Amino acid sequence: MSEVERVSTGVEGLDQLVDGGLPKMDQIIIAGGPGSGKTLLSMEILYQAAKRGIPSSFIALDLEPKVVLKNFKNAFPAFSDIDDLIAKNLLIVDGEDAATRIQASSDSESYSFGNIVSDIESIVQSNNSKLVAIDSISLLKLLISDKLLYRKSMIALTTNMRRLGVTSVLTAEMVSSERKDLKFSQEFFIFDGIIAMYQMEQEDRRSLGVEVVKLRGSNHSWSLVPYEITPEGFKVYSLQ
Repeated sequence: MSEVERVSTGVEGLDQLVDGGLPKMDQIIIAGGPGSGKTLLSMEILYQAAKRGIPSSFIALDLEPKVVLKNFKNAFPAFSDIDDLIAKNLLIVDGEDAATRIQASSDSESYSFGNIVSDIESIVQSNNSKLVAIDSISLLKLLISDKLLYRKSMIALTTNMRRLGVTSVLTAEMVSSERKDLKFSQEFFIFDGIIAMYQMEQEDRRSLGVEVVKLRGSNHSWSLVPYEITPEGFKVYSLQ
């Protein structure tokens, strides 16, 4: 396999699962059930990139920026310099309340989606972002009821991200947090990679686990490994 240029996630243990980092300019799904931490993980990847001087943008499709930042700061109090990174324009946090987007889509599904793509492009270009997170593409399924139009829209989104020359992580909801119930929507396979996050029952408690389901054209771990969400960020306990 030819050498793949990669972007480090900056997350402890996660790079070991993806052979040193996410393939540059790939579009990666981070999928999980409620409470698995998929939004926080995508945000930390961008935060760590911004700390390394890589301009990044986090785009929330269903939350206002102030809510995103509040949740991130509450989860990771150790990341006290996030406001400084935003002030330096190394990290953009943008978003809109879900109700507003759903209301806007009532007139025209394709027009609403076109607006979202246009907004994403403007945000990316405003600081020349190299890493982008979109949270969550599951909302787009609510905005576009026609299955064929939705699939075409997802292809258009990934094509646009590649044209912009960015590496992107896109969160998506899974029906179940259990690995045994793993099911992916058909459109997931449009994307270059899938990282799945689980909450698994173990006697009287739940444990967290993550695996790389696919990473197109790239080496990656095939192991399911545990992870924790700590005040200092994610810790992924790779088998290495």
